[in-house]
Amino acid sequence: MTTRAAIYTRISLDAAGHSLGVKRQEEDARAIITARGWDVAGVWSDNSVTASDSNVRRPGYDSLLNAYDAGLFDALVCWDLDRLTRQPRQLEDWIDRAETRGLAIVTSNGEADLTTDGGRMYARIKAAVARGEIERKSARQKRAEIQRANAGIWRRKGPRPTGYTQGGDIIPEEADVVRRIFREFIAGETVTGIARRLDRDGVPTRGAKAWHPASVRSILVNPLYAARVSLHGQVLDGVEAQWEPLIDGGDFDRASAIINAPERRARSVPVARRYQGSGLYICGECGYRVASRSSRSYQCKGHVSRLRTVIDEYVNEVIAARLRRADAADLLADAAPDVAPLIAESTRIRGRIAAVDEEYMADEIDGRLHRAKVERLRAQLAEVEERIGGTKSTAALSATLADPDPGQAFLDSGLMMRRAIIDALAEVRLLKNVKGKHFEPDTVQIWWRGSSPDGAPLPRSRRRRSADWRPARTP
Repeated sequence: MTTRAAIYTRISLDAAGHSLGVKRQEEDARAIITARGWDVAGVWSDNSVTASDSNVRRPGYDSLLNAYDAGLFDALVCWDLDRLTRQPRQLEDWIDRAETRGLAIVTSNGEADLTTDGGRMYARIKAAVARGEIERKSARQKRAEIQRANAGIWRRKGPRPTGYTQGGDIIPEEADVVRRIFREFIAGETVTGIARRLDRDGVPTRGAKAWHPASVRSILVNPLYAARVSLHGQVLDGVEAQWEPLIDGGDFDRASAIINAPERRARSVPVARRYQGSGLYICGECGYRVASRSSRSYQCKGHVSRLRTVIDEYVNEVIAARLRRADAADLLADAAPDVAPLIAESTRIRGRIAAVDEEYMADEIDGRLHRAKVERLRAQLAEVEERIGGTKSTAALSATLADPDPGQAFLDSGLMMRRAIIDALAEVRLLKNVKGKHFEPDTVQIWWRGSSPDGAPLPRSRRRRSADWRPARTP
């Protein structure tokens, strides 16, 4: 009965992608099979796949195992044993197959008879030497990686990050995309919304595929863009990066604070508003925020119910007109505070809340004292987070005012950015419309943020009294 021989080929890296290496191995294997008068049972291959890492899946290798277990071949031909495996444990599996079922393994440099004690000893020594070389190489590479990181040198390994060449030089058009992603996220857009808008605007990805929320998030959490050196996921303090940043360090910290907020991590998918005025516009009767009770209207139960599209169109028209005025730049005069101290304070307060919880669990304080402490700390946290939230509005407004046509930039913005800009500029109050009449602009009051009559800053509380505000409905 003619021997059925399988061919297995593999190379660890095919930089050109032409598969020439595995083709040469297959040619040599076919020559051996022809010389022995065997039949080719099939060819299994893994091109540009390492065998050094046991965690890396080799599809061709897995299929080869399944084919042998199914009895499809009696001999295996490969260029060398280290092409088949570099894992001593895997080698033992092949030895078991050779001993129990008489599998013949032939390499281009000679027979590898695993059915004899001498052949098995040779194979094991060869595998051990190969494994030792891999471990020494890995140790050298890790040491070199640490040395490069401590010197702030651009990383060598891994896929090219969007915005940079493989060598660390900036690609201007991609760098603009990275800056846009940070700008929109800080302004309140979700990663899903950003991905959709990038696709809508025809912005290409590095691989010419559609944008995915995970791709957007990977950019937002990468300290490389702020010229910060990281090693094994940890930023190295005090190390100066030798490449140019694409974004400001403060913007990276702000984005990180948003992403790492506990309430955000608790949700697998961040919640985004569906409508512009939901939770933003104010009921002119009671001072509370309106909600979208249906797909058509904004409502405050028992007070107002207004057609959503008409209200949004009017509000957008007024805001866009205000942004087109010559003095629009003055809107940033009362800029938001530096976010870094606010983030640090938020982290400190959260740590104190966790510590109080631990004290309670350890029976060091009773429930009454625990509640009192936590309530006080949560009140402090709410105040700090409200100030952090104010920085989103300022970031959105700043980005819009930088555009040659701020009004159009506002209208073209995503939903969350428009909400942030509206919140930065004004408070929108909805009054009742006279039943049966057409839309009356006076029933939508837009109160520009400024100062109250006594000169005190306007509050940003959930409930506001109209007497505290200076109206300016016309832009």
